[in-house]
Amino acid sequence: MAAVIAAATAQAKVTLPKIFADGMVMQQQTNANLWGTATKQKTVKISTSWDNKTYSVTADKEGKWNTSIQTPAAGGPYTITLDDGEKTTLNNILIGEVWICSGQSNMEMPMKGYKNQPIENGVSDILHSQDSQLRLFTVKRTAQLKPIDDVSGTWAEACPESVREFSATAYYFGRELRSTLHCPVGLISVSWGGAACEAWMAEEWLKAFPDAVLPKTDDDVNKTKQRCPTALYNGMLRPIIGYTMCGAIWYQGEDNIPRHSTYARMQTAMIEGWRKEWKQGDFPFYYCQIAPYDYTLIGWTYNSAFLREQQMQAEQMTTNTGMACLMDAGLEFGIHPRKKNVAGERLALLALNGTYGVKGLSAQSAYYKSAEFNGDTAIVSFDRADMWIYGTNGLKSDLVEVAGEDHVFHPAKAWIERSKLYAKSDAVTHPVAVRYAFRNWVVGDLYSDGLPISSFRSDDWTDDNNGTKGEEYDVH
Repeated sequence: MAAVIAAATAQAKVTLPKIFADGMVMQQQTNANLWGTATKQKTVKISTSWDNKTYSVTADKEGKWNTSIQTPAAGGPYTITLDDGEKTTLNNILIGEVWICSGQSNMEMPMKGYKNQPIENGVSDILHSQDSQLRLFTVKRTAQLKPIDDVSGTWAEACPESVREFSATAYYFGRELRSTLHCPVGLISVSWGGAACEAWMAEEWLKAFPDAVLPKTDDDVNKTKQRCPTALYNGMLRPIIGYTMCGAIWYQGEDNIPRHSTYARMQTAMIEGWRKEWKQGDFPFYYCQIAPYDYTLIGWTYNSAFLREQQMQAEQMTTNTGMACLMDAGLEFGIHPRKKNVAGERLALLALNGTYGVKGLSAQSAYYKSAEFNGDTAIVSFDRADMWIYGTNGLKSDLVEVAGEDHVFHPAKAWIERSKLYAKSDAVTHPVAVRYAFRNWVVGDLYSDGLPISSFRSDDWTDDNNGTKGEEYDVH
């Protein structure tokens, strides 16, 4: 009899996904989603300490329930008590700003770095990372054939021990939000090194991309894991979709370089898919443009500038997005740049200006608008260049090339007048195309208002450097 009573008591206890736990951050001043399981068809009462309100929701025939609770302005710590016959209490809850942080290795890369691949100033920044108002959650890696209901992970306050293991790009982003907004910040890292964009998308969204081969069995998933279409969406993202947040940051693209021609459309489809399923409207989505790196070191003959071009185009294809240009923050001999502080801070500039309305910030890079050709000279115009443009070594650039009708590019003398870039080469009498920094490895030398300008080209010629992909590489 005692065993029967114990079993009934255990069955009555409310169970929550791991993302709802002690120490979590909930989005402020909204109706925040909450869901879980309880005894079938039983009423769950939810009490919030910040306003002493009680909400009621009834579990369905499978014991599942979902509801939303009203959150106040930023503050805490608070508690939430859930009761369907036995009480469950969530403690040390903060109310503030919540961001999803996703992508591949350059988002996943922790503050401690990878082996023989450090983070610039990582040791010092870990040392000074104690902040009880910054909370971190890392979704454990898993690739799945079908969507699952929960993830593995725990919330932790920022301190040297937790920050050391957390995404560096996301940490620096969150640190800047904390410094400027002066409210609690919650960061949810859901990333995996080597991940393809296709892996973070649902099957339905990939119908427009027939080259994405969908898995049919668990063996199909296990063969490529983080590169398998839909597998990370199913295993890591889908279980947390609906967790009420402010927006998302994204650092991915390296794995898609061999498939660059569809990337702008694919990233846009992914963003729109996330937004549709999250049901939070066109929430902000800010992303890093991949940084320069010498891909020949891993046996690739692709020119990554074509992928960067796609990322630049994606910014114009959907609303409420922004791209952090990293032309000056790459690493010639490493696919994982050390300057994660630059990546995080530029993402934060986009969010602080575009989402939080902080005035006086330079947040969006100037970008290529058009080119005209006057005799032997190419004249390039830019958008978002109200402060005009400049080079790191004065009013010039050493990274410009021009080509004639033969499609052969030659180094050009390039100079700047106000907001325009002029270029010509003695080797090209009548240029018809101009390119800037359009190669794998380069340190960008064009800026506007403190931010680098992306590599660009005026032509639409077929990629003539689209060789055969080398052996798969280990992103760590």
